[in-house]
Parts: sequence; C-alpha cells; structure tokens
Amino acid sequence: MTYTDAEHLAWLATLPRKHMGAGVLITDPDGRVLLVEPTYRQGWLLPGGIVEAGESPRSAAARETHEELGLRLTPGRLLVVDWCAPRPDGGDNLNWVFAGTPVHGPDIVLQAEELQSWAWCDPSQVQRLASPRIAQEIVVALKALESGTTVYLEDGQEGQDGQESA
Repeated sequence: MTYTDAEHLAWLATLPRKHMGAGVLITDPDGRVLLVEPTYRQGWLLPGGIVEAGESPRSAAARETHEELGLRLTPGRLLVVDWCAPRPDGGDNLNWVFAGTPVHGPDIVLQAEELQSWAWCDPSQVQRLASPRIAQEIVVALKALESGTTVYLEDGQEGQDGQESA
C-alpha cells in the first residue's frame, strides 16, 4: 500500500510526542559541579535547557550553555539519558546529560532573564539544592564521567528490577 503525503502527515500527527532537555556536566579543577538557579522554577539544575524542534540534544546543550552562561563549549560524550514519566502538567520527557569542559568562574556571564545565580557545588550541596531526581541524575553523571560509561535511567533510577545499566 502506498501512502500519499497527506496520509503520511495525518499518521504522523497521531504519534506521541516527547519533550527533551539537554544539559552539560561542567566541573571546576577541584571536581565541583556547576549548577544554575533558574528564575522560572524552584531547584537548581545543570546548565542546559529544552531541545528545540529539529535540533540535536548535543547542539541544544551547547546553545543553551552559551545563551545562559556565555560559555562556548562543545559538549563531550554522553553520560546519562534519563526517561522521565509523564507528569500531570505534561507528557514524558528525555533528559540528555553530556560531559562538559572544565571552566573557571570568571568566564561565566549569567543571562538574567532565565538564571538568578550559579554556584560550584560538591555532591552534598547538589543533594541539598537540586530536586531528588535531578540530584540523582547529577550523581550518576559524575560516576559515568569517572568510569567512562554512559548510563540509562528511568526517573533518575538505574536499571530495571535491580539490574544496573551500562
């Protein structure tokens, strides 16, 4: 059976859509993580943001990091993919976390419309400032960076039925 362009487009319109976010795990020479405090929600995050239509997650992470912090960097290898279950206020989403280049604080220039502040944080500060799921994503990303692996998460949790992801 051959489909017309209109039939194909109609079929595509019935498919589910996922939101995607992409962030960068940036560390300083002491191994602390760069977190940002957004103006539009509570809790601290990694630098990054929404992946736009037609944009790759890696490109989005680079664009958002430049827009938010004035940093031009090429995100490195993929550390974490985290599927997040649907919330009452929207659909499910995928978060991509890439390795970032270590930077120094003076290089950072905040975009005031989106960010209130930034800070270098050790893992205990990450646990205190970020939501539990985001904090877990960051802790796993740090381990993946150290071990040279990429980890798949579901709602911030590794593996399925106790099986660890690699």
